[in-house]
Amino acid sequence: MASLETGKPTGHDTPFVYNVEVDSESKAKRVRLFSVAAPHMRAFHLSWINFFMTFLATFAPASLIPIIREDLSLTKNQLGTAGTTTVVGAIFARIFMGVTLDIMGPRFGSALIMCMFAAPVFLFALISDASAFAGMRFLIGICLANFVCCQQWVGSMFNVKIVGTANAITAGWGNAGGGATQIIMPAIYEGIRNGGVPAFEAWRWAFFVPGGIFLVLGLLTWMTGWDAPRGDYRVLKANGEMATLKGSTWRLIKVGLFNYRTWVMMFNYGYCFGVELTVDNIIVTYLYDKYKMDLVTAGGLGALFGLMNVFSRPSGGMISDLIAIPFGMRGRIWALFIIQFLGGLFCLAMGFTETLAATIAIMIIFSIFCQQACGATYGVVPFVSRRSYGVVAGLVGAGGNLGAVITQVIFFSGSPGSPVLSKDDGLIWMGVMIMGVSCTLVFVHFPMWGSMFFPGNGSSEEDYYLNEWSAEEIAMGLHSTSMKFAMESRSQRGFKASEALAVSMKLPTEAPTDSISENSASIAPEDVQVKGAVDAK
Repeated sequence: MASLETGKPTGHDTPFVYNVEVDSESKAKRVRLFSVAAPHMRAFHLSWINFFMTFLATFAPASLIPIIREDLSLTKNQLGTAGTTTVVGAIFARIFMGVTLDIMGPRFGSALIMCMFAAPVFLFALISDASAFAGMRFLIGICLANFVCCQQWVGSMFNVKIVGTANAITAGWGNAGGGATQIIMPAIYEGIRNGGVPAFEAWRWAFFVPGGIFLVLGLLTWMTGWDAPRGDYRVLKANGEMATLKGSTWRLIKVGLFNYRTWVMMFNYGYCFGVELTVDNIIVTYLYDKYKMDLVTAGGLGALFGLMNVFSRPSGGMISDLIAIPFGMRGRIWALFIIQFLGGLFCLAMGFTETLAATIAIMIIFSIFCQQACGATYGVVPFVSRRSYGVVAGLVGAGGNLGAVITQVIFFSGSPGSPVLSKDDGLIWMGVMIMGVSCTLVFVHFPMWGSMFFPGNGSSEEDYYLNEWSAEEIAMGLHSTSMKFAMESRSQRGFKASEALAVSMKLPTEAPTDSISENSASIAPEDVQVKGAVDAK
């Protein structure tokens, strides 16, 4: 076992000892859920709690719709428009946040969102008509861009062998805020109302609770979090550990934007997370209308879909990490395809059910596969680009919101030029589309690892990630972090590929285990390039 790394991390004034085993990038090799120690586990917990609160605030108005609708005299169409605008704002915000994080750091981005968007959460209490209702839901929905902060922050803190699990746990627990708000906000409202406050005032006071929590979390994130395992971006750049060349920002954006894998993953995330958002919007009214149950019961049953995130999305990341041990990246892609395809199948089946028991049972299975696919997606995303991870995470995350808007409009809102489908028919056709989109994963090919049906071409991880840097940046040594990541990423060859490579080179079989990571911290970037050239041969 490697010893714990000690020393004085960049950007902090006192010597620090990591309380967890780390790799050559100072990334944690395990997730210690009951620890809040800096930097790894503090980033882990701050990221999911912040994301949980943004989800809770975004869907808080939906949880109080019966009383808000009566107070503001909102129509069905006005409610539908507001529901769509809720997820529209985050599309562009997630793209912008992805670029911002690669430049300013995830601690800055997460703290900024929590402090800035406390304002519209507070101001929601002052709305008086349908326009203000939709406008404030749009503004609050922008804070869902914190998802990008969550995934980029956690992805930069944990080793490649567990990054899928770490990303999936934080995102899953954060997403659970969409289900938890169905319970928490009505409880806050009832508590205030039972204290003697009139109903039409009580729901307004209820929004001061999440607004206040936003401010507290924003300040806590800014004051106690670290951008990266070795310190804050500002000081890392000053010390030459991060790129600061003129024009490097555009190259940063271009690397993520022009990698076709980014767009395939974005497309697929639109039909797992995007579908999840769509179901969050329609499931309560679907159950209420189809089975003629009361609103409280429909809300409780509908909340099950979102609350499954507590374990279902984390399990998707775990499956991705586990399957990568023997089968590497090709195993990760296959796992994502199978899980997402099954999700589409059960979505389709849900549209054919006619009994409440069958609907709830299939809904739960559907939610498990849908959310597991979200977790498995971010088991692949961190490997698309090392340099532009924030840009890639932002674009893929934006795809989730874009998919929700498109799916909502096509299958559940209707338009002047197309018939309005029933919710059952919408579920059926949404399931068909999920299965069809899943098939595009066959095009995700990494030259060093391969794809679903084809092996890699023999190039090295160093070759792939080195291409993201210019000759000038390489001469300055700014690519060193990517080379360390490339070494750690050799684990994505899997045991099977490593055995085949060892046989072809007539070397002793060596699986890509911790032994590589334990020794890699002492290898200089120039040594990595030489090893990469040998591997390519």
